[in-house]
Amino acid sequence: MTAGALRMTAVLIVACAPSPAPRPVAAPAPSHATSPRPELKRDVGDRTIRVLLAPGLTPRLSASTAWRLYESDGVSLSARGLASESWKLERDGRRIRAIRPDGVVTIWQSALVARVVDAGFVTFNNRRYRGDIRVSSSDSGFVVVNTVTIEDYLRGVVPAEIGRNRPATESAAVQAQAVAARSYAYTHLVEGARVWDVTAGTQDQVYDGVEGEAVVSNTAVDATRGLVLLYAGRVVNAPFHSTCGGQTAEAPEVWRAVGEPYLRRVSDRIPGTADRFYCDAAPRFRWTKTIEGAELNAAMDAYLKTYTVVPGGHPGRVRDIRVLNTTPSGRVAQMAVETDRGSFLVRGNDTRYVLRTLGGEILNSTYFSAVAEQGPDGSLARLVVRGSGYGHGVGMCQWGAIGRARAGQDVRTILQAYYPGTELGTVN
Repeated sequence: MTAGALRMTAVLIVACAPSPAPRPVAAPAPSHATSPRPELKRDVGDRTIRVLLAPGLTPRLSASTAWRLYESDGVSLSARGLASESWKLERDGRRIRAIRPDGVVTIWQSALVARVVDAGFVTFNNRRYRGDIRVSSSDSGFVVVNTVTIEDYLRGVVPAEIGRNRPATESAAVQAQAVAARSYAYTHLVEGARVWDVTAGTQDQVYDGVEGEAVVSNTAVDATRGLVLLYAGRVVNAPFHSTCGGQTAEAPEVWRAVGEPYLRRVSDRIPGTADRFYCDAAPRFRWTKTIEGAELNAAMDAYLKTYTVVPGGHPGRVRDIRVLNTTPSGRVAQMAVETDRGSFLVRGNDTRYVLRTLGGEILNSTYFSAVAEQGPDGSLARLVVRGSGYGHGVGMCQWGAIGRARAGQDVRTILQAYYPGTELGTVN
């Protein structure tokens, strides 16, 4: 989970193969052409959030019950769909249309909005979602956005972030996750030209729609309905991560960011113990990774130029890697990469993206030490990295929250531990 990480905008590209000219769908009956838009099912005060979904190679729409396709205004009826009837989408520049299983098509539109008639879920690429699905097109591909109430959005976020099968003894941790995720959502509602607020991936909060929902997390969302974290009366951005490894970090230790008074370093040590921590049950509380020289050279060649200046784009063969200094919480502040072409400086969280595999897996955390083993020719034979924790380390430690819940702490105590000075409140 990297919910507090800097936002990255992905370009989503879908290639459309030519197909036989489909027959146009019959125009809807005039009495239904401008039927009022049904309201999303929500209580007074709920807000909606727009979630950018990955479009896939062959986007398809359907629903668990009877459903409708509306034009870009979300009001004018374009077509009617039957339960479980799968419609294929295609694009032509910035225009899109839907194709019914029998080949009948809708009129080209700038966007289409899918919505169920009664209780049920819209299905996009075989995954069910609450709320609406709006599909439009950019110059490079489909843009698919799920518009859903924040409370229903959290049903698909909380289990994806903290786990689906948490026992009752950990319910306070799941509730803390719901509050933190809700606070994050409210602080990322966007006004302006962009058509989504958050993505469905780790750039923001992982969101799996209805498929990811679980009883324990739905209960936690309901139990904390509308509750957010407030500091000085304002809703706060509440980042969280899997495992702090013993101590959380302040934001400037990890990112190029301004510090926040409620994101201070927090010890996860269990009071009265010398070497026990609330998060020490985490799979990656302590870890070791060995990177062979050939793999390290390939990774440096692929990634180093993205995070520091590399003249010519190729750093050369690695001779040594050293941690130069650490932050107050013990995380890497600066790392030097020595090669046969020069010395390169990598800062903070960037080290995780430089010391990654060619498959894309980044280093678990910046809470590490590194020992370089030299080969007979002076090049680096391998790098042994020993570290603690998993994730960026800022804000709530999810495994720490689980450990605190097991120890009997309630949701308020857990949240105030990881976000000092905040209080629980509601969104006006």
